[in-house]
Amino acid sequence: MAFDRDKFKSLVHYVCWKAGDPAKLGAIKLNKICWLADFLAFYETDRAITDARYVRRQFGPVPSAIQPVLRELQNEGILRITEAPFHDYIKREFAPLVEPDPDVFSEKELELIDWTTQYVCNEHTAASISKASHDHIWQAAADGEEIPYFTIFALPGTLTDSEREWAALQIEEMRSN
Repeated sequence: MAFDRDKFKSLVHYVCWKAGDPAKLGAIKLNKICWLADFLAFYETDRAITDARYVRRQFGPVPSAIQPVLRELQNEGILRITEAPFHDYIKREFAPLVEPDPDVFSEKELELIDWTTQYVCNEHTAASISKASHDHIWQAAADGEEIPYFTIFALPGTLTDSEREWAALQIEEMRSN
């Protein structure tokens, strides 16, 4: 599946609307909701919602298209983006000005988006969801590198020497064929 920019734009709009209070949703949480919804959809259905490209950044996975899409939504009068002081930082807040069209998403996609939005907005702070996203999936990429969707199937842990030896033998066997 190729990246569906319009659907990603709809995802961002819908998440901002579903979060309710703009104070509950800053940039870090928005990034994590998009990532989590796409990766959980891939895990559960073998298809991401938007097939967006997510890259490893300091505070966790970030959709590479997020900044241009936010600018478009703001320029089109769909979303108001403001900055508010938050502890020692400036937090971006997102207030939808127009109700989104949920028909863009399947029932399963809406279920996943609604759950991830509630989970991130109500069960986490920006710091805690950022820390939680620094998992084995995030660690599979170097800073600035794309995080492949298939990493959602990886199990955390350490490889043993025997597993490394087995893998080396498999690679050698494939090269000789």
